[in-house]
Amino acid sequence: MGEEKKSAGLNRREFLKAGVAGTASALVGGVAIAGTVSQHAVADPFAFPQPVYRTLGRTGLKITVVSFGAMLTPEPEVIAVALDHGVNYVDTARVYMGGKNEEIVGKALKGRRNRVYLATKTKSTAKADVIKDAETSLKALDTDHIDVLQLHSLSDKERIFISETKEALLKLKEQGKVRFFGVTTHKNPVEVLNALVDDKDRFFDTALVSYNFKSDKNVAEAIERAARAKIGIIAMKTQAGGYTTKELGMISPHQAALKWALQNSNVTTAIPGMRNMAELREDIAVMGMPFSYADERILNRYSAAVDPYYCTLCGQCEGTCPQGVEISTINRSLMYAEGYKSPQLARSTYGESKIAASACIDCSECVATCVRGLNIASKMARARMVLG
Repeated sequence: MGEEKKSAGLNRREFLKAGVAGTASALVGGVAIAGTVSQHAVADPFAFPQPVYRTLGRTGLKITVVSFGAMLTPEPEVIAVALDHGVNYVDTARVYMGGKNEEIVGKALKGRRNRVYLATKTKSTAKADVIKDAETSLKALDTDHIDVLQLHSLSDKERIFISETKEALLKLKEQGKVRFFGVTTHKNPVEVLNALVDDKDRFFDTALVSYNFKSDKNVAEAIERAARAKIGIIAMKTQAGGYTTKELGMISPHQAALKWALQNSNVTTAIPGMRNMAELREDIAVMGMPFSYADERILNRYSAAVDPYYCTLCGQCEGTCPQGVEISTINRSLMYAEGYKSPQLARSTYGESKIAASACIDCSECVATCVRGLNIASKMARARMVLG
C-alpha cells in the first residue's frame, strides 16, 4: 500500500508539472512530432496529432488507431486530456487496481461519455455472475451502458461456447446495458481467434490480442483471418514488455513498437498503457506516423536485448511440464514486475496461477521446453524470488 501511494503521488506531481491548462493550450492539433520522445521531456511543447481512425470490425465504431489502455493509470486527468484531444476508445476492467480503475475511468468520462467508446471485462462464465459483473462495472463507471463487454483472459476456445455466458450477454444487450461483445487473450491467441471465426453464430464482435514485433507469424495470420470475418482486432502488449535496456540508452523503443503493430491494417487500434503525461505524449505522437527504417533498427536492438527473458506467451511450453505449471501466466507476471514496474499487477496476476512456480521445487530437473529457447527453470526460480 505504501508503494502504491508513493507511486500515485509521483504520477500526480508529474502530471501537475505538465499542467492541465498548459497542456490543453499546447495540444492544439497539427502533425505528430517526429522521432522518439524521451519520457523525461514532460514540460516540452507538444503538438497533439490529428486523430486517425479505423473501423472496429462489424461494430461499425470508428476509433482512434492509438487508444487508451487505462490499466495502470492512477489519475483521471491524464485520460481526460487524451479524450479532449480526439482519443475516443478506453479499455479498462473490473480487476484492474483492485477494482479502482473503473472508478478512475468513470471520473475521466464525466461530460465526455457521448463521444467516447468504453470497453471493460468480466472473468465470469455463469449467467448471474456475468450480469452482476456488468452491473457492478456500470455503477463504478457511472454510465448507463458499456460499448464492448469482453470475456477476460481466454487461454483456449472453451469459454467462447458456454451457452449461459452468451445468454447473459444477450440479456444485457436487450436491456441496453451492453452494445457489443468481445474476448481478450494473452495466451494461445491463435486457437482463440480461430474459434471466434469458426463459431457458426459469429457471436463475438471483437478480440483484444497480445500482438507485437516479437509475435509469431501464425498470430498475424490468425489476426488476418479474424479481420476478414469482420471481427474487430485490438492490439495489446504492443511494447513487448516495455523493458528498460542499457543497449538503447535513453532511446525508448515504445514509439517504434507501436508503429510496428499499427502498420498491420488488420489491427484496428492499439491500447498502450499510459500512466502519466509523459507516456501519453510519447504514445499518442505516433498517430499517423509511418514505420521507418530507424524504427526497425531500434526494434532490432531492443529485440536482441530482451531475447534472453522475453516470453511471447504462446503457451506451447506448458504441455511439456509434468507438473502443469502455468508458465505463460507466471512469465507474464514477471513482465509486469520487471518491464511494467507494477508489483501490484504482477502479484495479482501471479495469484491467478492455479499451479504456481513453487511446484517446480518438487522436480530435480526441469524438462519443460520453450520453442524460443528461454531457460524456463531460471524464469520460474526468478518468479519464486520476485513474486513469492
